[in-house]
Amino acid sequence: MNGQAYYEFYRRSTIGTSLADALDTLIVDQRIQPQLAMKVLTNFDRVTSENLKDVKSKMSFKGHLHTYRFCDDVWTFVIKDVNVKLDDGETVNVEKFKIVACNSRRAGDS
Repeated sequence: MNGQAYYEFYRRSTIGTSLADALDTLIVDQRIQPQLAMKVLTNFDRVTSENLKDVKSKMSFKGHLHTYRFCDDVWTFVIKDVNVKLDDGETVNVEKFKIVACNSRRAGDS
């Protein structure tokens, strides 16, 4: 790795929490060291971030803004009663929709 830092918020996704749970189990069972688990999570952050750059899908949504905040250069929006239209025309209704938006470059990156 080149030492570049990646955001860790994908760890809170369903697949990220599943990975963390599996790694915790392996640590408790003494099958891996905690340092290896941290390397796996760091690699997960990097690979997820790099692969999501290539996604070209679009969607639109409409709902009621419930909460928003701006902290540490990261915007977070929680939207309730959301109608989501995917680029293939499919429509999905969800109770709660969370958007986390940040700069593509972290502070101090060149």
